[in-house]
Amino acid sequence: MVLRIHNERWEGVPFILKAGKALNSRKADIRVQFKDVPGDIFKSQKQGRNEFVIRLQPSEAIYMKLTVKQPGLEMSTAQSELDLSYRQRYQGVVIPEAYERLILDTIRGDQQHFVRRDELKAAWEIFTPLLHRIDNGEFKPIAYKPGSRGPAEADELLEKAGYVQTHGYIWIPTDVIN
Repeated sequence: MVLRIHNERWEGVPFILKAGKALNSRKADIRVQFKDVPGDIFKSQKQGRNEFVIRLQPSEAIYMKLTVKQPGLEMSTAQSELDLSYRQRYQGVVIPEAYERLILDTIRGDQQHFVRRDELKAAWEIFTPLLHRIDNGEFKPIAYKPGSRGPAEADELLEKAGYVQTHGYIWIPTDVIN
C-alpha cells in the first residue's frame, strides 16, 4: 500500500507499507530511501540508493546503507554500512523482548510505548475503506506462495512508487559477523 500526505512538506513523497504472513523472512523495519542526485560523478554501474534503516526485529539496529567510493585511483563504488547494532554495542546488557517491555510498562502504568487513541483512530481511517472494498468485492488480496518474498505485484507497486530495490544486497549485522 502506498500512502501520500498532501501538504507542502511531504508532497510527492510516497509512504510505502508492506506486510505479509509466512514470508521468506520475519522482519520489521523502517526505511528512508534517498533519491538519486543529478550529476553523478561516478560513471560506474549504480550500486543502489542510499538508505537509512531502523531495524525493529530481528537484531535491533540502526544503519545507513551507502554507496561509497572504493579506496584507490579508480572511480569505482561499493555498498557499505554505518551501523549501530544494539547487541554488538551493548554487550552484556539484557535487551528485553518487545512484549516483555510492554508488560512491564502495563504493570508500571506507563503508556508511552502504547498507541494513543488519536493514532488508533487515524489508522482505522486509513484501513477501514480498504477493508470495505475487500468486503464489497471491489478489491481482492493477492495470494502468494508461503516462504516467498510475497506477490510480484508488491514489488511492481514499490517500483511504481519510485522505490529502487538493491538486488543481491544483504545487510549482515556486526553481531552475526563477530
